[in-house]
Amino acid sequence: MESMYLSLACSTKHGRTYLRSILLLILASLVSACDQQSHESSIREQGTLKIISRNGPTSYFEDRNGPTGYEYELARLFSEYLGVELEVTVVHSLEDIFLALERNEVHLAAAGLTITDERQKRLNFSPGYLDIKQFVVYRTDSIRPKSLADLTDSKIMIMANSSHDEILTRLKLEHKNLQWRTATDVETIDLLDMLAEGEIDYTILDSNEYMANRGFYPRLNIAFEIGPPGQLAWAMPGEIRIPTLANDLQLFFKKINENGQLRQLEERFYSHSEQVNRIGSLTFNQAIQRRLPKYRELIETVAIEYGIDWRLLAAISYQESHWNPRAKSPTGVRGMMMLTLPTAKEMNIQNRLDAEQSLKGGSRYFNSILKRLPKRIEEPDRTWFALAAYNVGMGHLEDARKITEGRSGDPDKWSDVKDSLPLLRKRRWYKETKHGYARGNEPVNYVQNIRHFYNLLNWNEVAKSRIPPPQQMEQYLPDSLKQDIRAL
Repeated sequence: MESMYLSLACSTKHGRTYLRSILLLILASLVSACDQQSHESSIREQGTLKIISRNGPTSYFEDRNGPTGYEYELARLFSEYLGVELEVTVVHSLEDIFLALERNEVHLAAAGLTITDERQKRLNFSPGYLDIKQFVVYRTDSIRPKSLADLTDSKIMIMANSSHDEILTRLKLEHKNLQWRTATDVETIDLLDMLAEGEIDYTILDSNEYMANRGFYPRLNIAFEIGPPGQLAWAMPGEIRIPTLANDLQLFFKKINENGQLRQLEERFYSHSEQVNRIGSLTFNQAIQRRLPKYRELIETVAIEYGIDWRLLAAISYQESHWNPRAKSPTGVRGMMMLTLPTAKEMNIQNRLDAEQSLKGGSRYFNSILKRLPKRIEEPDRTWFALAAYNVGMGHLEDARKITEGRSGDPDKWSDVKDSLPLLRKRRWYKETKHGYARGNEPVNYVQNIRHFYNLLNWNEVAKSRIPPPQQMEQYLPDSLKQDIRAL
């Protein structure tokens, strides 16, 4: 009997231990589920979308109006879609981005990342939002390489942990002599600076980065395309703690594809560079150094008086006259802002050849056009429309907006109207308009040029205050010297 009681006691004891273990497992599962639920709802409940990005024209930078950049604006749209605030962390290397994701310190990386096989082993990705190619870039004062064989015995540098590193690693299997260096302490701009100054022979850029930066480096050009085309996407942690995030991203990108917002962002940040050639950019950069200093103070003063961004006024006046107060066209328009005689009289300008009077007259006229546009048109489209009307006239702009509406486009979006303006040259379209024929391609080029010049001026100012990534000198040393340093 005693042994039976003892056996029963032991059994009860073990049973309690087993039951306690089960209860602990259930409790742990509940805690885990609660923790997962807190993660799942954290974006909306905490009211903050946390992203990580890189500094540069294609991703994130700050100008006089605050944060901007293609990736930033896209992330801002997503935060508005979720109804939360946006918190941005900017880092200097791709590895810092990947580490932050693996540690679940942020929800997303919005940093111009290409989807690759290697990255998909450690990360998850949103739907792709931009198709890209990869270009080998060279200096135009050197011999243009036409194939990988021409890159042998050359100084090639790319960003560490980049998709370009993966491409070269694969290509090296067939091209044994292919050599390159990677660096963690450089951004796209640093690589372009090094290439422009002759410190390296070649680098590799995504096509969108080349388009966004080529105006700043008119002496650099595409050598050839390398690797297969790719897609940019947002990266998410490999261990997704927010199950709804992937679905939210699917719905978000579907929405902005269908309503045209994604196309408008592409037009805003990239399309203006497509029509500006290297010669135009080189001439403009030279004018910034040689001619702008003489008129900058005057342009800034007039811009403040009329509430215009001085860089926009500078870009307009450069497009009109190349900052030449005595400029004159065969049609009789004259001065820094190339005013017609009737417009000068309307704006109370006595002497069109006086730089100050011309800038003031052009500013008044530009502001008068802005006021005449429908209030529902928002910036930056409002400015692009005003520039187009400054060039071709308000009547023709309104004709193009009506044509846009008839073609099921949005008459309040520049990305749609700029496709309709060239139609004013075709009888099929202009015969139905109020103001008839116009060389509609000219205002499109006019606006795109000014936007390009404005961006060059804008980034030129931002670059002056840009803090370069911290230097890590060891990676630039010969391998033998690196070993000696590590041995100390």
